[in-house]
Amino acid sequence: MEVFLIICALLATGLAGYFMVKGFKPAIVLLFAGLFLITISTILIPELSLLDEKSTTGSKWFDIFEMFESVAKSQLTGVGLIIMSAGGFSTYMNKIGASRSLVEAVSKPISRLQNPYILLVLSYFIGQALFMVIPSAAGLALLLLVLLLPILRAANVTAASAGAIIASVSALPMGPATGTTVLASETVGQSPVVYFVTNQLVVAIPTMIAIAITHFFVQRFFDRREAQSNSDYQSEVDSDQPEAPGWYAVLLTLPIVLLVIFSPLVSNKIELSTVTAFFLVWLLAVIIELIRSGDRKKTLNDAHAFFGGMGKMFTSVVSLIIAAQIFAKGLQSTGLINALISGAQHLGLGIGAMAIIFTLIVGFVTFLTGSGVGPFSAFAKLAPEIAEGVGGQATAIVTPMQFASGLFRSMSPISGVVIAVAGGTNITPLSLVKRTAIPMIIGVIVMTTCSLIFL
Repeated sequence: MEVFLIICALLATGLAGYFMVKGFKPAIVLLFAGLFLITISTILIPELSLLDEKSTTGSKWFDIFEMFESVAKSQLTGVGLIIMSAGGFSTYMNKIGASRSLVEAVSKPISRLQNPYILLVLSYFIGQALFMVIPSAAGLALLLLVLLLPILRAANVTAASAGAIIASVSALPMGPATGTTVLASETVGQSPVVYFVTNQLVVAIPTMIAIAITHFFVQRFFDRREAQSNSDYQSEVDSDQPEAPGWYAVLLTLPIVLLVIFSPLVSNKIELSTVTAFFLVWLLAVIIELIRSGDRKKTLNDAHAFFGGMGKMFTSVVSLIIAAQIFAKGLQSTGLINALISGAQHLGLGIGAMAIIFTLIVGFVTFLTGSGVGPFSAFAKLAPEIAEGVGGQATAIVTPMQFASGLFRSMSPISGVVIAVAGGTNITPLSLVKRTAIPMIIGVIVMTTCSLIFL
């Protein structure tokens, strides 16, 4: 029976990956796969208990469906609410032009550089830093296409090289405002700020340096081989974000500043939650807009974008996390995770080997589907149990899995950010991926190595 359930789990996982590659909605695929595994496990394991005494309906059959409410409730009062508030805040910052102001502010200084490849390297670091406060890969890419690309082109950077950099700036999803960071921090029992400082930075910094250096040589090699001219590109990208005062850029950084100042890293007396930080700065921005604008009605209507953004994040991210968590519970109910742990112990595999295995699994599925949130969400919740089983820390598995979800996305020809950048630079996605693949592969190697050393 145990062998049969494990086979079912493997088949369900394979089919889920197949359907996601075929373009089916990941949330629906993972939800149905999870419910299927839970149902099979409930039938074959009479003593299986899905919910605790407080949550159970009293019937194990109804508990299968009650699990959706249990998981959704925990997400909507925890990680899901944080992600939704981050999405709402980002949407409002776009609405009032603050995101545009920030990109413009950091883009102007680099326009003085003359060497195109040094300019590319600096642009990568700036873009990666921007991704921490504008945590939308496609959204940031579009802003950079409008505001940064003309600067790069004026410095004689080819469209393909510029596109490769812009597609790479979201390769490392880090910072307390990023959805997968919030999920990862909750999984290992840390606040997003503490997780960012103590686990992400030590891995991300050397990885960023390696990616930047690799970009320098890869883009120069392809430019020389393809001998691209500076007149092969004409932008058709436009931004619908309004212009705003330059100092509006500060608004985007305020939540992170507040979270760092009022956190255990600085003070033990006051600890500000992520949701509160976003809400506080949003309210401050609305007040500033009311003072600055003469149209009070429009200003207050624009303020509603915060809640619209929250709804969009529920649709695109939180619903996926809920479905992925149910899928993870399905895998656990079949005994597959226990079997993996037992097998690792029998073979003498430690935390390092398990981290590499699951990092590659998440990366492979991300590459095939073009989305990193689904694969990471599906396996993140399993990390603490796996780490405990092989005598390691959950951060050693969670961190490389999370970064792999971004690195492999930047070299997937079907990912949203690659398609958007390819369209904005008038090249094919495959041509773009050809230029991002080597830097991303080097990034995966350095990232995994640093995770094994430092975590």
